[in-house]
Amino acid sequence: MTLNLFESLKNNTFITVAKEHIKKVYLADSRPWVVGYSGGKDSTVVAQLVFESLSELPKEKLHKKVYIISSDTLVETPLIIQSINTTLNRIQKEALTRDLPIETHKVKPIIENTFWSLLIGKGYPSPNQKFRWCTDRLKIEPADQFIMDKVDSFGEVIMVLGVRENESATRDNVLKSHTIEGKDLMRHSTLSNAYVFAPIKSFSLDDVWDYLLNHTSPWGDDNFELHKLYQDSSSGECPLVIDKNIKESAGSCGNSRFGCWVCTVVTEDKALNGFINSGSDWMKPLLVFRNFIADIRDDRTRRMKYRMNGQMYLKEVKIETIDGLEYVIIPKKSRKGKETILLSEYTQLEKKDLKHYIKEHNIDLSAPYDPKILIKLESGKLGRLGVGPYTMEARKEILTLLLETQRDLKHPYEENFELIREEELRMIRRYWLENGDWEDSLPTIYRDVMGKGLDWEQDDRPLFDQEQVFDLETLCREYNVDLKMLKKLISLEKDYAGYKVRRGLMQDLEKVLKQDYLHI
Repeated sequence: MTLNLFESLKNNTFITVAKEHIKKVYLADSRPWVVGYSGGKDSTVVAQLVFESLSELPKEKLHKKVYIISSDTLVETPLIIQSINTTLNRIQKEALTRDLPIETHKVKPIIENTFWSLLIGKGYPSPNQKFRWCTDRLKIEPADQFIMDKVDSFGEVIMVLGVRENESATRDNVLKSHTIEGKDLMRHSTLSNAYVFAPIKSFSLDDVWDYLLNHTSPWGDDNFELHKLYQDSSSGECPLVIDKNIKESAGSCGNSRFGCWVCTVVTEDKALNGFINSGSDWMKPLLVFRNFIADIRDDRTRRMKYRMNGQMYLKEVKIETIDGLEYVIIPKKSRKGKETILLSEYTQLEKKDLKHYIKEHNIDLSAPYDPKILIKLESGKLGRLGVGPYTMEARKEILTLLLETQRDLKHPYEENFELIREEELRMIRRYWLENGDWEDSLPTIYRDVMGKGLDWEQDDRPLFDQEQVFDLETLCREYNVDLKMLKKLISLEKDYAGYKVRRGLMQDLEKVLKQDYLHI
């Protein structure tokens, strides 16, 4: 009994200290607060402590706004985003009831930068640890834009985040590097006029759960349900990330996930597996799709052999002798491990002979196959053509499977649950048309899978019909002109059509004409 009383006093003491600290920093100036809320345990502690602290202040001292923002990447695990939406609504309702200066907001990526717009539209490869394009575009940039809008309005803002020490050595080093000794606020590393306040910086993991499980949510959430959510997902949380310098250690991607259901940065999606093993069988199709886009990432037959800007590059390969035969060893970052291919299956070339070989054999470096060419490097070793975006065929394949998954998904709470929004389909279609898909494939794919059409914008119709495209292909072969280049030039001209001042057109045309694959 004495031990329980001691623990109770200890808990009440560290919570009282934390709330007094929050009140002190809140009252210190007029700079508005932006509280990052991800739905995870740490951000829930911060949001709840801030809410309780403001509730305890006299009404006349509630002199500035507190914005509670959450990042919706549009590919959040369905149960997580459902929980976040419910919580934000409850926080806003209770704040209005108590007359607190709190506003809740969800920040989303702009339509040009959503996961599907970039992966399927532009052909970005599925993210991995070395190319984590998702964190910047889906989380950091939308949150930063919200913060900078407030900076424009108020001059300076304070970010209130649920970051804690002792979570990782990297995180600790970042926190220390931005902390000013004796001060309550840290400098934000990338946003000018933004500061960071970490009220639970010294909390341990036990402190976090002790508080949540012993203090009722002021807006009516069930913190025991949050605890169960962690147990069900078998995963860590996915916090709101607003600093590019800490994204590697922020938990937004890593060995555990509590966020995007399409995460391919991790080898195994513990969150989805955890939910499925805990009874949410309806999520199995999501896991199948997620594993598909993870597995195809390193499939050279699904990737173009030059980067999005047309740049070509060579990547050194490793040769091993196995049972007397020489093999090219191809490491895989996905779940499949390494691949071995007989060296004799490759054509070895001097770098100077590459252009002639590609032309002589009519090789299309954007086509869905691997020409199996090895180039002798100056080091004496062998290299192969590096890969770039997904081929157009692979993008169509991914979209088809995604739509089939959406069509067949049995969401227990939402009858017409969408994995991809109509606005994203329109953006993908636009990207495809700009990339030379003059057959206008997307409406057909959508109609074939979903059994219905959408009201597509007339301005997005293809420039040429099939007969005209065939004539262009014939002329390109006759005059040895690259058809992909011609399509890009024509698409650029269309984009600039109608403008009195077509500033930038010549520079854009020059970029197309100078792409590496045209001049190897």
